Amino acid sequence: MHELSIATALYRQCRGEVDRLGGGRLEAVEVAIGELSAIEPSLLRFAWEAVTSESDDVGAELDVDWREVKHLCRTCGDAGSVEASGWPRTCCECGSILAMQGGRELDVIALKYSSNEPESGATAQVGTSASDPD
Repeated sequence: MHELSIATALYRQCRGEVDRLGGGRLEAVEVAIGELSAIEPSLLRFAWEAVTSESDDVGAELDVDWREVKHLCRTCGDAGSVEASGWPRTCCECGSILAMQGGRELDVIALKYSSNEPESGATAQVGTSASDPD
């Protein structure tokens, strides 16, 4: 299960960041997932629950920010509508092959944790990924 290894890596990364910030309980993680990343959000959430179920962070939420690929016609400009009939995608106006931008993201956007310090509920912004620089 591809999503299980990704969930495990995400958890280790986020757990490490919480520990680096002084420790505490991980409460929520927000990730950006691109349409072309070959990751199914519902399976990733299921895998996340399995990975965190035996940890001190059981119940930590995984929020997915779904990022669609953007299509661009190099002849007409922005492709308003794209027919999903096959690959490569073509422009509905002129028939040119469309360029794709984005959609490959796998980024941790933010994590929320309860600090071991008296003021709890800290939120850390982390920017790590295996995404394209599109």
